[in-house]
Amino acid sequence: MSISEPAAAGQAERGASDRSGAPGASGVMGASGAPDPSTAGRRALWVLILGSLGAFVVFLDTTIVNIAFETISRSFHTTTDHLAWVLNAYSLVFAAMLIPAGRVADRYGRKRVFLIGLAGFAVTSALCGAAPQTGVLIAGRALQAVFAALIVPTSLALILPEFPAARRHVAVGTWGAMGAAAATCGPTLGALLTEYASWRWIFLVNVPICAVVVVFGVRLLRESRDQRADGLPDPLGVVLVAAIPALLSFAIIEGPAWGWSDPWVIGGLVLSAVLLPAFLWRSSAAAQPVMDLDLFRVRQFRLANAATLLFSIAFYGLMLGNIIFLQTVWHYSVLTAALASTPGPLVVTLVARPASRLAARIGYRPVLLAGAACWAAGSVAYALMVGSAPHWATHWLPWNLLVGLGIGLTLPVQSSAAVESLPPARYAIGSAVSSSFRQLGAVLGISVFVAVLGTPAPGTALEAFHRTWWVFAAVGLASGVVLFVPRLRRATPTAAVPS
Repeated sequence: MSISEPAAAGQAERGASDRSGAPGASGVMGASGAPDPSTAGRRALWVLILGSLGAFVVFLDTTIVNIAFETISRSFHTTTDHLAWVLNAYSLVFAAMLIPAGRVADRYGRKRVFLIGLAGFAVTSALCGAAPQTGVLIAGRALQAVFAALIVPTSLALILPEFPAARRHVAVGTWGAMGAAAATCGPTLGALLTEYASWRWIFLVNVPICAVVVVFGVRLLRESRDQRADGLPDPLGVVLVAAIPALLSFAIIEGPAWGWSDPWVIGGLVLSAVLLPAFLWRSSAAAQPVMDLDLFRVRQFRLANAATLLFSIAFYGLMLGNIIFLQTVWHYSVLTAALASTPGPLVVTLVARPASRLAARIGYRPVLLAGAACWAAGSVAYALMVGSAPHWATHWLPWNLLVGLGIGLTLPVQSSAAVESLPPARYAIGSAVSSSFRQLGAVLGISVFVAVLGTPAPGTALEAFHRTWWVFAAVGLASGVVLFVPRLRRATPTAAVPS
């Protein structure tokens, strides 16, 4: 479930060729002048551990917060729509910074940027853990996302040059599995920390992990950069790519409470609609655009990113909704709610890699359609079968497993489907754009959940959650159907995309 695996892999492939003074795969020479295989292997293993831990701590923070959502809300005496910005601030800034972060690392050094990212992530995690009010926590989460974006593309870029080409798929698989591991243990770890310590420790736990990686990384990691990197992405484009979904999210979240005719709500909707063509114009005119619009001339890239956006809306909205349902309607404790939700992520870890291999054999569209169908069926079953009385084994577990199967068939395949039709020179930037679509989907998914759920009275809460399950079933199914939109005109050949 990693968000930037292909982008980082593309960056790492460049890093293997532009490393200065590195002999062989690891640069460790034996007495005869040839690389020492045993020393090189140990070094590669340590670099893999450090890079994977860096990615793990970022992915962990995208899942660990959900389980404490209700606890934090009570702690700060705030509402769900206000607290939603704790999640949205992270996803918005993460999406906006992914592409600039990769280019910064190429230009100024991947080791340097990786270590700065870890140090900054630790400091901002401590800020979140000590936050005295919601506003400080939201600001801390936004700052966290800046440093998270520095860690993700550089972590794998540092790993792959340490491995010979024949073994790089093992390194990629290990690094990518950290996302699934974080998704699996994140809610449970967050529940344990919240239940037996404090919700603040879901952020503070990042500090020792980052400190260990930095201490060993200073000594073990080697610097590399792209000598051809000569510019940074358009800063106005970076601002626009964050501002547009932020305004739309604000309007969606506040619309039900303030009224859809409220001037601020209307202003958010109108301004986001006005800024979108401005962003597209800026992307076509800037010397170093944030988003390369030429990529969208490739039909498969367009459709796969549309599917990614739709499925991410459904995925992030339903995952948050399920945790809140278990705690507020079934009155599960934080720890029980986390354990009740764990089987689905476990299915994801089992299915993810076989799904990618299956898509390579039969094509990505049937696999993604099957995943969307499983997701929709599980979500509809929640709406039809789940009642106010807790019956986990019969009324929750089967649909939790079915939804997990849908996720496992979808998320890993979407990443590769978005970029496999692009020229190799566009692979990294194409994947970064796709990752940004996923994060934007997270923002919209959380916003739609808050808007559809509203603030129901205890007697109407079950009906409100049923509405959210129906909505996310439809959106998830649409992510599979959109891949089969008929071709209206002859698509621009892949080769026409400039490299």
